[in-house]
Amino acid sequence: MGGMGSGFSVTSPVIVAAFTAALAHQALIIALMVAGSILAWVAGRQVGDVPARGSRRGPPGGHEPPARRLLRIGFGAMWVCDGALQAQPAMPAGLPTQVIAPAAATSPAWVRHLVAWGATVWSFHPIQAAAAAVWLQFGIGVWMLAAQRGWWSRAAGAASFAWGLLVWVFGEAFGGIFAPGLTWLFGAPGAALLYCAAGAAVALPRSAWTSPRAGRVILRLLGALLAGLAVLQAWPGRGFWEGTARGRPAGLAAMTQIMARTPQPAFLSALIGSFTSFEKTHGLAVNLIVVAGLSIIGLTMIAVPARPAWLRPALVLLILLCLADWVLVQDLGILGGLGTDPNSMIPWALVAIGGYLAVTRPARPVTQPAGPAEALVRPASLREAAAGARAAAVIMASRSPGIRGVLVMAALGMVLAGAVPLAAAAASGTASPIIATAIDGPGAELNGQAPAFRLTDQDGRPVGLASLRGKAVLLTFLDPVCTDQCPLIAPELRQADQLLGARARDVWLVAVVANPIYRQVAFTRAFDRQEGLTAVPNRLYLTGTLPQLQRVWHSYGVLVQVLPGGQMIAHSDVAYVIGPDGRLREQIGLDPGPGTASSQASFAAFLASAVRRGLGS
Repeated sequence: MGGMGSGFSVTSPVIVAAFTAALAHQALIIALMVAGSILAWVAGRQVGDVPARGSRRGPPGGHEPPARRLLRIGFGAMWVCDGALQAQPAMPAGLPTQVIAPAAATSPAWVRHLVAWGATVWSFHPIQAAAAAVWLQFGIGVWMLAAQRGWWSRAAGAASFAWGLLVWVFGEAFGGIFAPGLTWLFGAPGAALLYCAAGAAVALPRSAWTSPRAGRVILRLLGALLAGLAVLQAWPGRGFWEGTARGRPAGLAAMTQIMARTPQPAFLSALIGSFTSFEKTHGLAVNLIVVAGLSIIGLTMIAVPARPAWLRPALVLLILLCLADWVLVQDLGILGGLGTDPNSMIPWALVAIGGYLAVTRPARPVTQPAGPAEALVRPASLREAAAGARAAAVIMASRSPGIRGVLVMAALGMVLAGAVPLAAAAASGTASPIIATAIDGPGAELNGQAPAFRLTDQDGRPVGLASLRGKAVLLTFLDPVCTDQCPLIAPELRQADQLLGARARDVWLVAVVANPIYRQVAFTRAFDRQEGLTAVPNRLYLTGTLPQLQRVWHSYGVLVQVLPGGQMIAHSDVAYVIGPDGRLREQIGLDPGPGTASSQASFAAFLASAVRRGLGS
């Protein structure tokens, strides 16, 4: 009924079922790729005639530097965790409104506009985008975990940097660094920025880890960030020195009070509640500890070359602060709403420990020993050349993919399964019909003669259904003075006509007045002008006498009701597709739901598809 839009929830069964099906189909494709990789691996072993265990000699380059190994494994595991969180059923419909929009709400207009573009891509293609995020993050995580050395491992770091940067910009609105209230306690400057930093570090060549220089750069950057955030935390008037304001929780206490009320284990809720009570009465002391801790840690990290002995206590202090904030303020990062990652404290600790290891335990320079393959360069004799060739063949065969190689191939399959559909969605201006289906359900197929009628169009000319034979008809029922749903449906009809392209010449867009009072031609003309339908040449807005209209309403099962108290006219939101032969093909629910840009574009795509089916194409 007009004015009674149902909308759809973020856990709509239609959306959830489509999301689950997309993940299952893509998982099957990835499994086939892995199976092919395993077959190639087995074939490589047989061709190389290598024992089952293969050569014990590892890839060139020696042992992986401890700092790089920590960053690679730590952030690889984090990406896998994030991929699992992205598979939540509410993610396709809920992320734009519950994660992206709130992250950018207090940022400047240019940030909101930029983030809105990314949110539009997601909201227009929720299934493709949500599934892509799952596979991209799973894939990058497995890739980082499996690829230990060499070019493939560095490429995994580069992929982590690139995807982390996209998440930081479009998912976290630059981590809120342009918004008021910026604080390290709530996650600034954004967890994804730390993923970028770790990815960039993993992408460095091995030679960069042979001296403490890389670690010093990492720690100095972290130190500068922490020192700057300490200044912001100490700045007067930002609400962090007081636990309460005007008798209500303020700053940190307000945040933790919200987190304590989210669904979670009782012991954790009680712990956060106790901290909230403590913060209300000792806000000054809590903020003093945070400011002092961030300042000491930041300055120590900046002065790493001069005072390396102070680095370990500063690192321990940072880990303790991160742990306390992660539990008491960020609520483990995943319990407050639609969590997409464990938030920023674990990444902070991992990057800091990685920098510490790079400073205190740099990698040893690698000298490549003379190997059998060198005999291929300048052999002393044909016999030595033959021996060298056999040895090189064994080495090359022993370096066939193995289990890690199979995992890397699987990871690449996951990344491609995410990146390709996401790129296609970003390049497409047409929304997915799944949103319209979630709001009104799929269309119902019909097979019968369309009830005839004869009414008057917006120009005062008589029009009968029989005169429209030879073209498909999209028949709707609109109230010309409606201020609720009919103005939302009109743009959908206009967009559907545009999506039909050249086929629009074979279609009539026909609306019948759904108002027993305001049914004169003047009202239909005014509605067309108001909604921009006058530029649509193949549209008709029909009206007639009340008995004529009532017969049409009855024939097509449309309920029109005058509501009491001077309210709007209530009427059924329904559309019919009539084929060129005059027979009914499909009945479509036309409740526009929330009337957002994505739902309107989705309905337009849904209607255009239904009309094409009516045309037999």
